[in-house]
Amino acid sequence: MPVKIRLTRRGRKKAPFYHIVVADSRAPRDGRFIESLGKFNPLTNPATIELDFDKALDWLLKGAQPTDTCRSILSYKGVMMKKHLLEGVKKGAFTEEQAEEKFQSWLTEKGNKIQTKVDMLQKGDDADAKKRLDAETKVREARAEELAKRNAEAAAAEAKANAPVVEETPEVVTEDAVEAPEETAETPAEETPEATEEKAPEAENKEEAPEA
Repeated sequence: MPVKIRLTRRGRKKAPFYHIVVADSRAPRDGRFIESLGKFNPLTNPATIELDFDKALDWLLKGAQPTDTCRSILSYKGVMMKKHLLEGVKKGAFTEEQAEEKFQSWLTEKGNKIQTKVDMLQKGDDADAKKRLDAETKVREARAEELAKRNAEAAAAEAKANAPVVEETPEVVTEDAVEAPEETAETPAEETPEATEEKAPEAENKEEAPEA
């Protein structure tokens, strides 16, 4: 019976997670399986993998064939590396102690790479969070300024509406306040009798003039 190590889907729509199982290759994807080896959640960054290392290695040594995705998962967790080293021990390429030393060295290097990636993602998340916080702070400050301005305008309008109305009383003009108009034009001088007498002969002379 051909046996495969593969994924079976779980979870709701648009939020899947998977179980890593050993199943008959002829069984449906989400059907019956022989044994569960762990869980895989691709929605996190990095992906969350829970794997029973010894069981997975044992099934690989028995001849179970992983699918492409499961092979990547097993390689990521070091199961494929361990299998390769054990096959080298069987062939006499190196001893079990050397194989274990190589495997531990590989695990340390892999762990450092994973931690570096996690740190970079954390820094990116922190930078994005800081940007979002700064943007939200600016928005809050702008809203506070706008609200303060509106409150000041409303207070000024209310103060103006509640201010008492002062009625202006008309000014009373008294006789003392009325000033006599100043004489700007010169009054004609009184004619003296002498001037009258001088004008009279001129008139008489005009009357005595002979007609032409």
